[in-house]
Amino acid sequence: MSILVTGGAGYIGAITAEVLLDQGYEVVVYDNLAHGNRDAVPAGAHFEPGDVSDRDKIEALLRRYQVTGVMHFAAWIEVGESMRDPGKYLSNNFSAPLALLEAMRRAEVREFVLSSTAAVYGLPESVPIRENAPLRPINPYGLSKLMLETALAWQARSHGLRYAALRYFNASGATRERGERHEPESHLIPLVLEAALGRRPAIEIYGDDYDTPDGTCIRDYIHVQDLAEAHVIALRQLGHNAGSEPAGSTAPDLARCAYNLGNGRGFSVREVIAAVERVSGRRVPVRVAPRRPGDPARLIAAAEKMLSAGWQPRYSDLEVIVETAWRWRSAREGR
Repeated sequence: MSILVTGGAGYIGAITAEVLLDQGYEVVVYDNLAHGNRDAVPAGAHFEPGDVSDRDKIEALLRRYQVTGVMHFAAWIEVGESMRDPGKYLSNNFSAPLALLEAMRRAEVREFVLSSTAAVYGLPESVPIRENAPLRPINPYGLSKLMLETALAWQARSHGLRYAALRYFNASGATRERGERHEPESHLIPLVLEAALGRRPAIEIYGDDYDTPDGTCIRDYIHVQDLAEAHVIALRQLGHNAGSEPAGSTAPDLARCAYNLGNGRGFSVREVIAAVERVSGRRVPVRVAPRRPGDPARLIAAAEKMLSAGWQPRYSDLEVIVETAWRWRSAREGR
């Protein structure tokens, strides 16, 4: 089977391509390298440069490589930037993938796994968050992903697309060869690692007066290897028609084809900082800053649906997650 991985030169896409290759799939990585890195693409994958909005090019690739399924990772992911430039996010994360879906329809490729986000939930009414929780994104990034999920559901109903929307909580950690390197960086664990390495003067804690045990926000962290393996399980589920949307007159149920990906455990900002200090043996300077608007006190996943599909996370301990990230970063920097 041949799988097209859009955004496969990025953090999660490249590691998923690696897992696909290890499990015997042929992999075609498609990436415009706006934020991806060519050296992150696994050696066994075919690399094709290009943009997701180029329908004709994608259709030609789907036919040339006899692609049977698509995993879509290509997206802008910075929440703050999405607030400043919503049009950029709606264009890249929603409008551009419509060309990809049209190329798939023309080439009769019907299996699609979406890299989505917990940002589709917005401020949750309760935790842990389940897939049938209200979908009320509070930023254009989350909205763009929800719009694409909705488009997938209608494509499923109208054209027989089989899809799964994997709603990530906080992807983290590294494999031996690949890890997290965004520019700019906005994710907590790599930011704390940079502070431990002296690459930044301090790590900012945005609010220490939340209703949590230590006053800082609690988030659910999932190791990127576990995340990648969940994508392959979702793809196999689609092969058994698990993601098809039944015909009907009412709007599709987005929860039906959605899967939360998280540990079901939460760790506070201060707990993450302490874990980095233990793993690195270095002190992390901290500066408390005001709360950011819209930051919930707790975001924790209920991931029973993916667990019932046979997924078994192997790296659920925070210190193990941090240790893999530290080892990869230290190796890259020669420390």
